[in-house]
Amino acid sequence: MKTILFTLLTLVIFRADAIRPTPAEAQDAPETFINATIHTGDGNVLNNAMMVIESGQISYLGSYQKNQEKGQINDLKEHHIYPGFILTNTNLGLTEVDAVRASVDFKETGQLNPNVRTSVAYNADSMRIPPMRFNGVLLAQVVPVGGLVSGSSSVMQLDAWNWDDALVKNDDGLHINWPSIRNKKFDYATFSMKLEKDKNYGDKVIKIKTLFKDAQAGHSPDNIKLDAVAAVFKGDKQVYIHASTPTAIIESIEFMQSMGINQPVLVTGSAALPVIDFIVSADVPVIINSVHSLPQRNDSPVEQPYAVAVKLQQAGVLTALSYPGSMSSRNLGFTAGTTVAQGLDKNTALQLITLNPARILKIDNRYGSLATDKSATFFISTGDALDMSAQQLQSAYIDGRKIDLSGKQQKLYKRYHDKYQLAE
Repeated sequence: MKTILFTLLTLVIFRADAIRPTPAEAQDAPETFINATIHTGDGNVLNNAMMVIESGQISYLGSYQKNQEKGQINDLKEHHIYPGFILTNTNLGLTEVDAVRASVDFKETGQLNPNVRTSVAYNADSMRIPPMRFNGVLLAQVVPVGGLVSGSSSVMQLDAWNWDDALVKNDDGLHINWPSIRNKKFDYATFSMKLEKDKNYGDKVIKIKTLFKDAQAGHSPDNIKLDAVAAVFKGDKQVYIHASTPTAIIESIEFMQSMGINQPVLVTGSAALPVIDFIVSADVPVIINSVHSLPQRNDSPVEQPYAVAVKLQQAGVLTALSYPGSMSSRNLGFTAGTTVAQGLDKNTALQLITLNPARILKIDNRYGSLATDKSATFFISTGDALDMSAQQLQSAYIDGRKIDLSGKQQKLYKRYHDKYQLAE
């Protein structure tokens, strides 16, 4: 009994120490930032610039004007201001410890779950959130996974008391996992990956098509699954197609467009390369699910996945970057930096995680770039935010609220920094 009580007490103490920072209060006074290098997120950079924020919005952005100064003055010489990064296609807030089933809430049983909604399952107290903010990720599209139709995602800002306060856009899109004719399977005999034909491929495709056709026809109005899909045809939400092969990309987009869904969003990786011309002609936005991944074919260059976003962007496709899972998604900005090494300029690479995802999510009227009358959601860094060796984030704001960036990792850094400093 004593052992059990001691264990419970230890867990309570651990959890108390792991409580995330308190959400910031609404902005109550204007602030002015001067002498900053401002990366607006739309491809422009303003040097020695000035920005004024009030009531959660940007009221002035441009060259220094004495008569525009308001409230507290922050001199940001040798500092950079960036719009908050937007993490798309993530399970952030839906899982805490992947090995503990009770803390995993991003996947439901069954194949057709269009009625599932991530917004109400989002955990604003997740301890995975503070590390994201410390690297500039301030908004996230929280997405369900699994089955053929996973459910609806929502866009959240990452400093809130609960899911309702965190909502930026509720039920922004329905997520479809289009099946592949052949799937990779690990062969223990040869200790390698092999392609295996999916015997149920035809049945899976029919299930998806039937669901959409029934929803479009208006069958069973009291059916919550059909109601969730019908919202797509009413224009209330987008369709996100997750496809992992060129054939699946073509088949899924052609079907959606035949149903009157003219601009679904494609979520994929290297599979987009052989069908770039088709994607361009279909005028479909693309979210790259991972930059740092292995090529699909054994004879492909190892750096091939790094260049997918570059080639799509150069082809004129509206492209955004994501990061698999949520444990290490704070590295989103650095994967954008990888695309610079593959041929993009830094301002265009920045758009892949700011304005482009905002446009895809249809929240670009408030987020994704820095401009007058848009949300004051940004962070301040002393170095290049796309460079792992240079970025040092100093502070961050969401809707004008200066958020608390402290977290467990910062506490550990200070603890051991102080220890070894004393030893010097």
